[in-house]
Amino acid sequence: MPVRCLSRAEAVDLVRHCLSAGRVIPGKHFREELANEGLDILDAHHVLRTGNIFQEPETDIRSGDWKYRMEGTDLEGKPLAVVFCFKDEATGFLITVFSIRR
Repeated sequence: MPVRCLSRAEAVDLVRHCLSAGRVIPGKHFREELANEGLDILDAHHVLRTGNIFQEPETDIRSGDWKYRMEGTDLEGKPLAVVFCFKDEATGFLITVFSIRR
């Protein structure tokens, strides 16, 4: 059963909880895009630990999960976005990652 729609602040808190005490699962598309961007999983974790969610969540039409887009910077300071959802209260699932062109 999908996790209910969370406020942006609740999603920030929950993804950080998943990083520290739960699980964060990188999906296949996420792993492919991470490689395409020349990034490491630590770059994505840095965004999740230090970034923020500026847009309201959207429903994933295939899975029914609520998707959140967190924006921040990688370890070298390059602007980056990570899109994720929650599979349960302790499991985040990373959908995709991409550089933000300013």
